[in-house]
Amino acid sequence: MKQARFAVLATFSMCASAQAQDATNSRVPTPVAVSKSAQLLTGDTWRDGDQLFRLYGVQSCLRGTSAEEPNGNKIDCGNTSLAHLAALFDSAAVSCQPIGYALDKAVFVVCGAQLNGETIDVGTALIATGYAFAATTAKGKAVNENYLVAEINAKMKRTGLWGTTFQHPVQLLLNKRSEIQQ
Repeated sequence: MKQARFAVLATFSMCASAQAQDATNSRVPTPVAVSKSAQLLTGDTWRDGDQLFRLYGVQSCLRGTSAEEPNGNKIDCGNTSLAHLAALFDSAAVSCQPIGYALDKAVFVVCGAQLNGETIDVGTALIATGYAFAATTAKGKAVNENYLVAEINAKMKRTGLWGTTFQHPVQLLLNKRSEIQQ
C-alpha cells in the first residue's frame, strides 16, 4: 500500500514538474496600455487598433436601455455607463493585463488606472460608483466576488445608476439567454 502511494506521488510530482516547465516556456501575455485613440463601444468594451477588449467580470448597462431619474427624466443607461468609462480613460493612464478570450474573440482584460499616484482597479471603480455591474456566469454566479461586493455597496448607497430606476443588465442578459434556450 505504501509503495502504491509512493508511485502515485512520484508520478504526480513528475507531471507537476513537466507542467511547471511548460508554463515557464509558454509566452506570458504582456500588459497593454489603453491608447487615447481607443474607440469605446460600451461601458465595458472598446476597440484599440484591430483588437477588441472587454473588462473581465464587468457588465455595463446595455445601450438602448433606459434609466429613469427621480425627476422622471429618462436617460440611456448604456450611454451613461459608456460616458463613465470614457471619463476614467480620459483622466488616467490605463494599462490592462490580458487574461483570456471571449466567444467573440474580444480579449478579456483586468485594468489598472493611475490616478493621483495610486493604482485603482478599473472594474472596481466603475462598479463602486454605480455605473457598471458585476458580471455573472450563465447560472447567475458572480464572475468576481469582489465586484459583487462593490455592486452591493453601490446599490445600498444608491450611488450612480442605483439612484435611478432601471432594468439590471445582468438580469436582462440572463432573461434573453433563457428565451433563446426555449
